[in-house]
Amino acid sequence: MIAFLGMYDRPETAAANDQLWQAVRANLKTGPETLDRDIDPWVAWQSADLLLAQTCGCPFRTRLYGEVQLVGTPDYGLPDCPPGHYRSVFVARKMEVSPRLEDFDRRRFGYNEALSQSGWAAPLIHMQDRGMLPGELVETGGHRASALAVAEGRADFAALDLLSWELMQVHDDFAAELGVIDYTVPTPGLPFITALKQDPAKIFLALKSAIQSLDDDSRKTLHLQDLIYIEPSDYLAVPTPPGPVLTEMKIKGRS
Repeated sequence: MIAFLGMYDRPETAAANDQLWQAVRANLKTGPETLDRDIDPWVAWQSADLLLAQTCGCPFRTRLYGEVQLVGTPDYGLPDCPPGHYRSVFVARKMEVSPRLEDFDRRRFGYNEALSQSGWAAPLIHMQDRGMLPGELVETGGHRASALAVAEGRADFAALDLLSWELMQVHDDFAAELGVIDYTVPTPGLPFITALKQDPAKIFLALKSAIQSLDDDSRKTLHLQDLIYIEPSDYLAVPTPPGPVLTEMKIKGRS
């Protein structure tokens, strides 16, 4: 069986994630001894042997819905977000005069990947609603990499998962060079999923109990407050913008 909790897994959170998984495993009385940190996320998400993984809302609604079962959604207690929700934060290098998002129309945009809710889908919808388009697209492969690209001048602005941004402000020195210029509206957070042959209700209870059993330091490290259930229809209702290829065509069309 496969257990993959890689969405917010970084060296500083790894021990807390290990503790969480061991609690889940003890509650289920089954599962792999350790989290799989070397597996490709898509291999994990699409495997018939998947016991538990965390995915992103955009992959869930566009490619995984009907192929996996929704277990539940973590509540990270993020500011100005309903329980179980999160949003994207736009960042740019700090300046003497605080810029507005509109100042970055047609500027170089850093994003993690095209099937990311917080890195691509939500910020593109947010920009389109304001009559904006990014300029050159800089695909980075990760939220931390997007932020670093802005800090190093390889991108002018980027959209980050709000929890990833909070973790960067704690653990990454370069985050001090960046400032927030805007936020998207909240959307349902990164869901936990399991394979079709598993019992999602049983896993929900095991995971919820495991979260509640964490020591205070581990809960603080992971920002975990609770596990809730958000209906699949709420995930499916989130709009999906055109991908980078079509977006680049629109950008060129405005040149």
